[in-house]
Amino acid sequence: MSKTIKRLLIAGLMCLSTTAIALDLKTDAPQRYTVQKGDTLWDISERFTDEAWQWPEIWYLNPQIENPHLIYPGDEIGLITVGGQQRVGVTQRGDTSRTVKLSPGDVKLMATARVEPIESAIPAIPMDAIRGFLRNHRVVDPAELAAAPHVISGVDEHLLMGAGSAIYARGKVDQVASAYSIFRKGQVYKDPETDEILGLEATDIGLGRVTKTEGDIMTLMLEKTNQQVAVGDRLLETEDRSLASSFIPKAPAQEVIGTILAVSGGVSQVGQYDVVVLNRGKRDGLEQGSVLLIEKAGVMVYDREAKEKVRLPREEAGSMMVFRVFDKMSYALIMRAVRPLRVGDMFNSPKQ
Repeated sequence: MSKTIKRLLIAGLMCLSTTAIALDLKTDAPQRYTVQKGDTLWDISERFTDEAWQWPEIWYLNPQIENPHLIYPGDEIGLITVGGQQRVGVTQRGDTSRTVKLSPGDVKLMATARVEPIESAIPAIPMDAIRGFLRNHRVVDPAELAAAPHVISGVDEHLLMGAGSAIYARGKVDQVASAYSIFRKGQVYKDPETDEILGLEATDIGLGRVTKTEGDIMTLMLEKTNQQVAVGDRLLETEDRSLASSFIPKAPAQEVIGTILAVSGGVSQVGQYDVVVLNRGKRDGLEQGSVLLIEKAGVMVYDREAKEKVRLPREEAGSMMVFRVFDKMSYALIMRAVRPLRVGDMFNSPKQ
């Protein structure tokens, strides 16, 4: 190969590399943007790039700014040049992240105070859309729920109980916990291709605190309930509900292909900010913040020359972010829908 050809190839590769970097940001990306109350990380991502899952690559964690990965209303976000490449970062902190409020601390030898930002950092996605699924839903193995202690009665043999009532539950546990979440059996999900049982969706009914145990029978006081507790409801140990609200959009580390199993509300059509159930989970490489692209099957058309029907290629129809992950399945929030979506539509990970 001649030196001239080598130089041309190297120049061509450099152009391709430069183009790839330039494509990370929109050509009309704002030089500066002031974060507003009600913004989400996804909203801001889409102001600077058409591919929100690129955010980890274009976001610059400025070491000179306190908590540079947290963004508050009033902060100024803008384009900066780092190592010859354009990136996005906090260029100036706003009043809400600098202003502090004082709250009483623990009193020991003297009074202390905790200093906190007056505003919360903006969430990755609209938290109102997913709050119920963070608090009131858990996916478990059907056998785990079947083996869990179960409610056998209320005080005075009541069949339906609410907060402030005592209930009796029976079941064998290795060690009695101080409190239990009370769940009711929901839908069992199966993989549409393999028929494998992916999990059982259990609905959180309330919380009970153990006041007494005698043999395999526990007495619990219902501290809070979302609906009335019934005989047959199951007890599961409480879990840490401080699930991340600051996760950032990112592409899965490996290729993931799957199907939308269901949508919240039991309907078949899917729209923006609907919560959907996916047949992929931790074992497939998904985690909180994983972004997936939704594809619609191509329509069938008639090829007049070949005199046969053929299906056109799949087309991108939207995107979603995973916000809660279990071993074999997950919940995701639809962030964008450019075509009508339905249960059964396919999804895959963005091309790396």
